[in-house]
Amino acid sequence: MSATALFGNYARSNLSFDHGEGVWLVTTDGRRFLDCGSGIAVNALGHAHPHLVKALQDQAAKLWHTSNLHQIPDGERLAQRLCAETFADKVLFVNSGAEAMEAAIKCARRYHYDNGNPERFHIVTFEGAFHGRTIATIAAGGQAKYLEGFGPKAPGFDQVPAGDLDALKVAIGPQTAAIAIEPVQGEGGIREIPADFLRALRKICDDNGILLIFDEIQTGVGRTGKLFAHQWTGVEPDLMAIAKGIGGGFPMGACLATAETAAALSPGTHGTTFGGNPLAMAVGNAVLDVVLEDGFLEGVRQKGLSFKQKLAGLVDSHPDVLAEVRGNGLMLGLKCVVPVADYVLAAREAGLLAVPAGDNVVRIMPPLTMSEEEISIAVERLEQAAVAMEAKLAEGAA
Repeated sequence: MSATALFGNYARSNLSFDHGEGVWLVTTDGRRFLDCGSGIAVNALGHAHPHLVKALQDQAAKLWHTSNLHQIPDGERLAQRLCAETFADKVLFVNSGAEAMEAAIKCARRYHYDNGNPERFHIVTFEGAFHGRTIATIAAGGQAKYLEGFGPKAPGFDQVPAGDLDALKVAIGPQTAAIAIEPVQGEGGIREIPADFLRALRKICDDNGILLIFDEIQTGVGRTGKLFAHQWTGVEPDLMAIAKGIGGGFPMGACLATAETAAALSPGTHGTTFGGNPLAMAVGNAVLDVVLEDGFLEGVRQKGLSFKQKLAGLVDSHPDVLAEVRGNGLMLGLKCVVPVADYVLAAREAGLLAVPAGDNVVRIMPPLTMSEEEISIAVERLEQAAVAMEAKLAEGAA
């Protein structure tokens, strides 16, 4: 008989956490871990942030759910705030990043359908991308390991190598509805897409009547030191999927769009039972209260630069373990020489939690509230992990 009643689709660690305090997680047996994973870039303001806790508790005592059959005032407020800070005119609230991408895909396809071009339903995406785990979004990501065993790949998704404009131009045709891209590939290994390439995408879309979709599920809400990563480039999309950080740990996502694009989802074309519920909206507004405070994003940029410099020193000191540092703000990556899973485990044994990614990279994505002192502690623990790995390498060579 199985030791757990849960599905076995997660390779869980043996850690069980009782509570969190800022950037720290405390296990049921009292051990403290520095959280440099933030629940995979979700806990943007750390654990038990007092402003978020109060917002959720206050709302929980009033109203949890009404459905989207009725007005949700805090949802209207949150949408207006997101529009004021971005390219967007309209916002659709959902429950997760995959649902946000699904909404963007459906909106792009319906936009062309409404404009008399039903054949335009293909979305061009990029190798190394990750857009979610639904049948459509694994097809959008195109990675064989996520597609295997789930039947035929959903039609209408064309992958090309990231950075290859010639391949992109070949893929575009009368069937193309949109191009979708992450400004920084997170699951793909903290691989930044050059600004020039994003600008080229915008021009191609404009020249061909194609919509541009940005997946900012992992990069958004201050993670790179701007509210959204594409704002570093000056390139604006027609649609954008967000999630993770906007809920600060509460499950929520959103699809942002221009007014013209959003008009494609008229009443009855799309919906969600839980999306935009009062609890999520209260927390989302609380997150923006903090992230949009004067100096907050500047602080993320400064701390990110400091952290990256310290990590670069770590790489220089341990070339047999670490190859390079990547990323921007507090979305950083360490490309490993040793297997990434081994280094993540060594870091955990040193009291630091991190997240593995593709391209043999460990993601370093702490809460945006992390202090300089805590950055120093993180680097010390990552150093301990590197030393431990070097000792294992020496043992293997003996």
